[in-house]
Amino acid sequence: MSKLPGWLGQLGAELTKIGERLEERRVEADDEDDRAARVSSVTAGAEPGSGAETGAADHVPPPPAYAPDVAARPDPVAAIPWGMRVAAEAGWRLLVLAGTLWVLMRVISAVQLVVLAFAAALLVTAMLQPTVERLHRAGLPRGLATAGTAILGFVIMGLVGWFVVWQVMDNLDTLSDQVQTGIADLKNWLLDSPFHVTDKQINDVAKNLSDTVGTNTEAITSAGLQGVTVMVEFLTGMLLAMFSTLFLLYDGKRIWHWVLKLVPAQARPGVAGAGPRAWRTLTAYVRGTVIVALIDAIFIGLGIYFLNVPLAVPLAVFIFLFAFIPLVGAVVSGALAVVVALVTQGVFTALLVLAVVLAVQQIEGHILQPFILGRAVRVHPLAVVLSVAAGGMIAGIGGAVVAVPLVAVTNTVVGYLRAYGQEESRRHSPPPHGATALDTAPTPAPGSPPEETGDGGEEEPVAEEPKQV
Repeated sequence: MSKLPGWLGQLGAELTKIGERLEERRVEADDEDDRAARVSSVTAGAEPGSGAETGAADHVPPPPAYAPDVAARPDPVAAIPWGMRVAAEAGWRLLVLAGTLWVLMRVISAVQLVVLAFAAALLVTAMLQPTVERLHRAGLPRGLATAGTAILGFVIMGLVGWFVVWQVMDNLDTLSDQVQTGIADLKNWLLDSPFHVTDKQINDVAKNLSDTVGTNTEAITSAGLQGVTVMVEFLTGMLLAMFSTLFLLYDGKRIWHWVLKLVPAQARPGVAGAGPRAWRTLTAYVRGTVIVALIDAIFIGLGIYFLNVPLAVPLAVFIFLFAFIPLVGAVVSGALAVVVALVTQGVFTALLVLAVVLAVQQIEGHILQPFILGRAVRVHPLAVVLSVAAGGMIAGIGGAVVAVPLVAVTNTVVGYLRAYGQEESRRHSPPPHGATALDTAPTPAPGSPPEETGDGGEEEPVAEEPKQV
């Protein structure tokens, strides 16, 4: 019994040593875990001692020492060059715009007759609307002023068309004889000319023309039938244009206010300001074109008449009508007059007609159009050529007539909306302050006299502050 306490003491000492060893091993394990966490935090970019390194040590084991370093992959958006990203952003927007324009062109092609009739009504309304306003201001009711102006305008156009047809039918027999005589004279002139043209070559050309006409008889017949369809469509479009003109002359303001209600509220003030300016541009274009076309028709018609060219009045009417197609119309009408003079009066008269046409058109292009049309509807010649070509390809002669006024109106609307947007941005921008206000404030020029005060005297000098000693 005396040896039992000594044995218990030894057992307690052994247990104490075992506990100390376990504690040392636990501390060593904790130290290894801390070192691994610091290595992982440095690799991941985290700050040592933060809560993120403990979570990384618990979930992501550190890589072995022999593993190679692998660079992180960049963001795909950052890997694409800036220019390519800008091109992609612009590209898909252009695709959406092109798709919208394609759908719009398809819709316009489907209702081409209605669109052209309404466009013609707008042009006629722009020409007749000032007369309606004058009559209404003179005291006539608006309905009576509209009816009187429209009836008078349509009657004048109908009389002009009837006069042209009457002149052509009345001179048809004489014109046929003159054409045969002119062709014979032209043949003799070619035989005696320095071009060394032989009689056999002329007969071959005539035979080829006759064979071509005989071969394409069926095509010519189908073209004639198609011409009947075109005539029916023309009459239908003319009736639509007449009704549209009446309603636009009588109720144009209410129609415009209804159109404004369809525009979003934010864009409505800008569109409301651009509309009257666009209408003034269209009115100026139509009135100026009518005056220029009338002057061309009168002077070229007088020249043709004094040169004894037949059908002088119908040719003058054709020159007036074709003047509404810029550039192309003048060339076509002038060429028609020269051809008629060539086959009826000979080469010398044709050259004189060509000189008259060129002289009048030069005066028109350099004096009449800049003076009458002015800067309000001035369009670059390249824009005129491209718009006429595009309008002709899309909608034929009607598209060529409408193309230039459409470009002029678009130019006016875009210019006004750009100026309106800049004015709105300046109006809603915060006022300058601090150094910016001093920079934008007006300052007198060096050596200029002092500004006057409100009572007419000179500006009082400002007292200087006392200097600190």
